Amino acid sequence: MDLILVYVLNALVYVGIFSIVALSLNAEYGYTGLASFGKVAYFMIGAYSFAILVEAGVPWPLAIGLAAVIAAFFGLLVSLPAIRLREDYLAIVTLTFGEILRIFIKAEDWLANGVWGISVPPSFATGNFSKQLIINIILVGAILVVCYFFMRLLANSPFGRIMRALRDDETAADAIGKNRIKYKAQVFMIGSAMAGVGGALFANFIGYITPDSFLPIITFTIWMMVILGGPGSNIGVIVGAAAVQLFERGTIILKDYIHLPVDPTNVQNILFGLIIIVILMYRPGGLFKESKVNTLGTRRAMRWLNPSSK
Repeated sequence: MDLILVYVLNALVYVGIFSIVALSLNAEYGYTGLASFGKVAYFMIGAYSFAILVEAGVPWPLAIGLAAVIAAFFGLLVSLPAIRLREDYLAIVTLTFGEILRIFIKAEDWLANGVWGISVPPSFATGNFSKQLIINIILVGAILVVCYFFMRLLANSPFGRIMRALRDDETAADAIGKNRIKYKAQVFMIGSAMAGVGGALFANFIGYITPDSFLPIITFTIWMMVILGGPGSNIGVIVGAAAVQLFERGTIILKDYIHLPVDPTNVQNILFGLIIIVILMYRPGGLFKESKVNTLGTRRAMRWLNPSSK
């Protein structure tokens, strides 16, 4: 297989994985307004859970499911004390949790081999790199489609309307009897489970993970995807994830052809920063607008308000 084609297919796998994680942040921030800056923690929990389970002999489909459950459990544990805090303190607590977890895994050596990391047994022993790459694209693509339709159904469900109500006006949600702590904890669990699935796919794809594979920059990159695509738009965050990943990988290729007087990684970060500033200044809602609630009731109401649309 041609090297450029391999590079493109490799990038597609990363786009799929990070689209899933971006959808998880969209559930928390885009629809519910929860500023979770610990996204990398649940991504890491999913990756390590998958690696340990597969190494213990658990079949990989079951390991992905269990990784999601474990990530959701940790999401619940962190959310119960954290979601009572104001937005800025919530962001600090979740960010700190991610770093504490990474340092803990780095320091221990009885569970995941500490700083040396852990190898992940291959799930698809095809013996052919190209076939393995294509299988990963199909797997990641299929799970991304499932996550997308799940998020679409969730956003248009009564639960999704409560999520938007919590984001737009918590006091009003309280006034109509909605328990915001319970609903926010459930959203955290859903978002953490999806991030855990993304982490499991990431570990399965790269085959070897270390604590330094999960630096805080991953959280900020995922935020960039959501802000760029548009919070509250599932298609938007997938487009945002694709744009950020392709830009990131494109600049890695360019550094081999263009001589720069500074570190290309720093140039990449500067460009990312400039893009975010421009987006926030001229299109603060992102490239895609938030999708409206689309249910049978809303469609009937629109037809009643505008009979000519029948």
